[in-house]
Amino acid sequence: MPGSFVYILNMIELSLFPELDSELQDKKSSTFEDNMKLPIHRWYRYTAGFSATWVAKIIEEEILNGRTRIIDPFVGSGTVALESTMHEVEAFGLESNPYVFKIASAKLLWNHISITKIQQASRQLIQRAKEIDTSVENYPLIIRKCFPDETLLRLDALKNACLEIEEGDIKNFFWFVITSILRSTSPVGTAQWQYIQPNKSKANVLDPFAAFEKKIIEICSDIRKCSLRSSNHKALILQQDARGEVDIPDNWGDLVITSPPYANNYDYADAMRLEMSFWGDIENYKGLKDVSRHLVRACTQHVSRLKNDVFDMMESSLLEPIKEELRIKFDLLDNERKNHGGKKNYHLMIVAYFYDLAQVFNTLSKKTSEKCKMCFVVGDSAPYGIYIPVDEWLGKLALNSGFKSFSFEKLRDRNIKWKNRKHRVPLKEGRLWINK
Repeated sequence: MPGSFVYILNMIELSLFPELDSELQDKKSSTFEDNMKLPIHRWYRYTAGFSATWVAKIIEEEILNGRTRIIDPFVGSGTVALESTMHEVEAFGLESNPYVFKIASAKLLWNHISITKIQQASRQLIQRAKEIDTSVENYPLIIRKCFPDETLLRLDALKNACLEIEEGDIKNFFWFVITSILRSTSPVGTAQWQYIQPNKSKANVLDPFAAFEKKIIEICSDIRKCSLRSSNHKALILQQDARGEVDIPDNWGDLVITSPPYANNYDYADAMRLEMSFWGDIENYKGLKDVSRHLVRACTQHVSRLKNDVFDMMESSLLEPIKEELRIKFDLLDNERKNHGGKKNYHLMIVAYFYDLAQVFNTLSKKTSEKCKMCFVVGDSAPYGIYIPVDEWLGKLALNSGFKSFSFEKLRDRNIKWKNRKHRVPLKEGRLWINK
């Protein structure tokens, strides 16, 4: 049994009904929920993603089939890359969101920096933070609304102590640690990966220094639990956009495991506004737009200027296999939006979304070998109650890019609890399997 499963076995609970337990775990495999119990994966909660245990299972199965070169075009929290390090297979990950890239890359440092180094450097950082003169005056209003001055002064001290460290792995690692504790130290509505809600409050709030020390203890404990200590793992995350040219050798990958953003109007740039504002990387909405330029367009906020380009997109050869169906949905959404106060541009978003994913399939077709197998964890969509068959259309786009077959494995139903829902269209989530 590979050493990577030592830590997984510690998490398994016995069940009197193993067949039901297995079914439940399978349904949860498309969520990040179970990862919060797993060492290293739990360091930073991600709003999307899938089960690391499931990824480990797929990797082990495909190793037996001779597939040992993995590509993840949407790295997110780094689940696939992390599991690759624990199975000693090669992997490339792509992440175009600069903040998500830094978070995932920092998690990969788990077997590059020793526990002793982390403990010593963290003590030095805390000591330095206690000596630094701090100020809250230069922080933007959104940060001042989210943190009391006393809390923000301590966070500012941690930040400046981190920034004083010379460039290198330990500096990047502490950037990640401080970023990971920000929301737990704020008394307002700032749950991980949720939009900021300054008018809401929460009960359990940590002191910044205590939160930092608690996180360091958790990190060191997790590293100690993981038996694999190779300092030369072969997983590399690139800050690059899977829709275009990427630094992966042609015909390289034989296994793709990923989950693209869902077409559900979630703004992955805005969801990190708190973190980016705290570190001074954005000052206003324009800064968010600079980040969103690099993301798959799955949000209406990102497509408002596409009116002049959308028809060229629909006529592109990239969308040829779904062009007629897409045009019908486009017209339906364009007409339906007039009946809603927000008049959201779902019609533009849907075209841009599938155009972007078609570009990703083109990239993957070039970068994968003839024996490649791909698994996309996807969910369908129904903006304004108009159903979009996401898995079917993505499968057709994959075939158009040179892949040979696809099938869909349903995992769970979504949108089946109607209370407070915007529409009553049943949705599903599952695995889109694609073969070359």
